[in-house]
Amino acid sequence: MEDFQVIDNCLMVKLPEEVDHHKSSYICETADSYILREEVENVVFDFEETRFMDSSGIGIIMGRYKKIACFGGKVFAIHTDPQIRRILCVSGLNKLIEVMD
Repeated sequence: MEDFQVIDNCLMVKLPEEVDHHKSSYICETADSYILREEVENVVFDFEETRFMDSSGIGIIMGRYKKIACFGGKVFAIHTDPQIRRILCVSGLNKLIEVMD
């Protein structure tokens, strides 16, 4: 299950096991409301439990990047397995966000 938490001006988004178009609109809307309501500076996507991500996952990250970059913030991806890391590289997202081991 998705989990949203604000810690030290960072929005932590724990992504579900499968990130697909069925879940993407909820994740986007909830993350955006936190970004605007809590005035967070950075967004951290936690992929620890994620085993599958389609192109909607790229859209989730890209949209939050565009929103937070307007405020001078950054986006991070943590706990990425080799498959998720490959998707982030192939899509070019690794050039916009920080992928951490």
